[in-house]
This record gives sequence, structure tokens and C-alpha cells, in this order.
Amino acid sequence: MSDLNNVPSPCYVMEENLLRKNLSLIKHVAESAGVEIILAFKAFAMWKSFPIFREYIRSTTASSVYEARLAFEEFGSKAHAYSPAYTEENFPDFLKYCDHISFNSLSQFYRFYPMAVESKEHVSCGIRINPEYSEVKTELYNPCAPGTRFGITADMLPDKLPEGIDGFHCHCHCESDSFELERTLQHIEEKFSRWFPQIKWLNLGGGHLMTRKDYDTNHLIRLLKGLKARYPHLQIILEPGSAFTWQTGTLVASVVDIVESRGIRTAILDVSFTCHMPDCLEMPYQPQVRGAESLPAEAVKNASSDMHIYRLGGNSCLSGDYMGSWKFDHELRVGERIIFEDMIHYTMVKTNMFNGIHHPSIALLHSDNTLEIFKTFDYSDYKGRMS
Repeated sequence: MSDLNNVPSPCYVMEENLLRKNLSLIKHVAESAGVEIILAFKAFAMWKSFPIFREYIRSTTASSVYEARLAFEEFGSKAHAYSPAYTEENFPDFLKYCDHISFNSLSQFYRFYPMAVESKEHVSCGIRINPEYSEVKTELYNPCAPGTRFGITADMLPDKLPEGIDGFHCHCHCESDSFELERTLQHIEEKFSRWFPQIKWLNLGGGHLMTRKDYDTNHLIRLLKGLKARYPHLQIILEPGSAFTWQTGTLVASVVDIVESRGIRTAILDVSFTCHMPDCLEMPYQPQVRGAESLPAEAVKNASSDMHIYRLGGNSCLSGDYMGSWKFDHELRVGERIIFEDMIHYTMVKTNMFNGIHHPSIALLHSDNTLEIFKTFDYSDYKGRMS
């Protein structure tokens, strides 16, 4: 993307060439290993790009009725669903839009499986298991942390699974590599393999960041092929989110003011970390900014003006809506574009309208270098959410 002046500010811009590169790799892994890899909407749900995805994958995974309906209506296939809890009100819709449904507990299974049997929809049901092992360091993202509300442990399962449980669903990873999956599988098999002859599928969840540059996809393929060899009757499913759109696009923003307080210079932008990049504050992590060097946060304190070190501030009234610091090779000016790298996964799906902050537009840069604006936002979007 060379001419940033043609991009409205602020704007999420996904690049088709980068997306297809990821999709090709994921398809290669799936076909080589003999497994199914599906898109998790919780990380990415830009439905106008789904025609591209459908050239490479067949299915998606949903955690809510809205995601399941989007899969059915826009992706053109029924979804694999998992939710911590279903209700009498929403479960009929899950049955309508899904062909796989995983339950978080046996009580939920006993409560809703009869509805699945009575419905005219063919749905394969499963239960989420908790192997009590995860290497995710940030507790906010660790699904196997002590006291987790997700899944059931091996000691809670009867020797013979209840009739109607066709599969196990397990999620233990977050931006993890294949060696972490290898160690996780040791725990899963040790604790749950005695039930494998009773099930038809095993869903290994998300967090498999196979499109990251240093990820060993050959090891992943060998690992999955070995799993298939040990349990040839099992359909193996992976449902990564970030891997599909990892490093496929940017968030284009603009400097709207430069302020200084007690030796700290902040470039205030027309985007917000808390509204548009919440993982930066939650994880937390400092994103890459094109043309700038990321420095330790304290580097911004008392930096001289000729060092061109800035904290970047959001445009909400939240005091902590900022990050820093970055070193530029020039003095920033009002109106200058700031490009946040790798801002497609877990960004658009998490945006919010706190303060009534204007959402960035959503665009796709096609392979022929034409920019298609999928969506722009205005007052009606804010008012509609608040009514």
C-alpha cells in the first residue's frame, strides 16, 4: 500500500495478497495433515471478504447466535458452535444455523440435547474438556487457569459417555506454536484418550498461530498426522482465529494534535486504543508503527525534542487511552499519517463506541492495487446502538 492519501483516516485496510498467502498456507496444512481448519469469527468477521475465504476453507466457528447466523447467511455453511451457556431463547437459533454444537458442561448438555433430538436439524453434539494444562502466560487469555469456567475435567466424566456426545472440544492456546500443541496433546491424551473410541471428532480449538513467520508448519503437519494415525476414526478440527488474518493489514490513523506535559510529548490521533485496539491495553502489547522504533515506555520521559520520541494518545476521554513510546526519524506534524501494523485480527471485532468515538472505515486493498471501501460509519451507527 503506497499511496496512503487515498485511504480515509481512520481506516482498517486488509490486503488481499497477504490474506491469500495465509489462506494458501492454512489450506496446505489442512490437506497435508488430513484435518479440517475453520475460521473463528471471534477473531475476524469481515463478511464482505468471505468470498475469498470460501476458495480455501469450508466452515467457520461461532460463539453466539449472531456469529452463527453470519456463517449461515454470508459464509454459506453451517457453523461449529461453542458457547459457555445456551438458553431456551437462543438454542433453537443455534440448531438452525449450526451443524456442530459443543456444550460447556454436562448440565447444559442434558438440558438442551433433547431439543437437538426433537429438532429437524442434523446436529452433532460435543462437550468441552479441560486438560488442566495451558502455557498461556496472560491469565486474561488462559482458558485453563485454576477455577476456569470453561469445560469439564476428566474426573467429572462417566466411564460411558452420555448418548449423543459425538466429540470433544478443547481450547488451550493463544498465539501458540506447534511444540506447545505437542505438549498439550500429551496431557489431552493422558487424561481423555480412554474416551476417544466413543467419539467421532476432536476439536483442538484455536490459538494455533501457523502463519507466523517462525512457526514450524512441517512439525505441525507431522504432529497432526501422528494424532490421526493413533486415532484414525477421529475427525480432527482446528479453529484458529489470528492465523487467518495475521499480518494482513493495517490501521491507518492521523495526528490531530501534539501536546506536551512535564517533558512527555504525546501525539494525539484520530483513533483510540480503548475503542479500536483494546488488546493493546488488555494483553498488553505495544504494536508496531510503520517507520518508527518501539522503545520502552519510560523512554518518552524527558526526551529532547530532537530525539523525536512520542507517546501515542487516543481520542477518548479515558485517561489511560495512550501507549508509548515510539522514536520517529522526524518531527511529527498535525495531519501526518500513523500506520499501525497487523491490526486486522481481534481489532474490528472488538471495536466499541465508548464516548461515541467514530469507528475507522473498513477497506480491502485488492490484488490489482484498487482500494474497496466496505464500510464507513456515521452518527446513525452510534445512535442505533444507543437506542
